[in-house]
Amino acid sequence: MQNPEGIKIVERFFEAVYELKARKLIKSKRKFEERYNIPHGAFGKLENDKSRDILQLSWLASLVTDYGVSADWLLTGRGNMFSTENEVNDLPVRPINF
Repeated sequence: MQNPEGIKIVERFFEAVYELKARKLIKSKRKFEERYNIPHGAFGKLENDKSRDILQLSWLASLVTDYGVSADWLLTGRGNMFSTENEVNDLPVRPINF
């Protein structure tokens, strides 16, 4: 079971995923699961119960390294969601289209 700070990190994780989906950088949560070898259904389970202790650090790392999400924001909530908007717009990662 997550502690209150862990739940906030999970909430920010999903906030970033939703934003990336809105920007069409992530086609769907399922495609994100496939790309990063996340067990099928893990998103739904965690999304429905953010207190579950199943969030992996590698999931956070993928948002930081591949999509320019700020590690500081993900972990602490400080600053902006993205490192800089220019970095996000110039990302080498292309939308997930399978």
